[in-house]
Amino acid sequence: MRTTFDTIWRDLSPFTIGFDRTFDTLSLLAKNQAQNVNYPPYNIRKLSDNKYSIELALAGFEEKDVDIEVVGENLVISGKRPDDSNDNLVHQGLAARNFNRKFVLSDDMVVKGAALSNGILYVGLERVIPDHKKPKKITLTSKENLLKN
Repeated sequence: MRTTFDTIWRDLSPFTIGFDRTFDTLSLLAKNQAQNVNYPPYNIRKLSDNKYSIELALAGFEEKDVDIEVVGENLVISGKRPDDSNDNLVHQGLAARNFNRKFVLSDDMVVKGAALSNGILYVGLERVIPDHKKPKKITLTSKENLLKN
């Protein structure tokens, strides 16, 4: 899939100006999708028009085992479990492996905080729209006033 996307970008690039970051982000998403990482399982929940929550199932992880950071446009959540002895386990059904999960955030998305409760990591996100991108009402004026400036 990456080869196809790169080919399309190469064909379009002479006609696009200022879209480099958008296409780089789409390429990154295509690479992440190709990896097909399923651990840890997660949900993305829309709480309102501008608020979201990412929920990761982290059974057995403690706060000290989890690292959350924003690097550029990426939200990176990683977990490292201490190397506990599993000698007494008859069966291990709970995954206890380390992980590194990345989410690509839009420019207007802000991480508001995180909480670990009952084996679920909650990460709060909010879309903060800058004033220059918010809708604004244009008032009508006379043609003379409009052309004066």
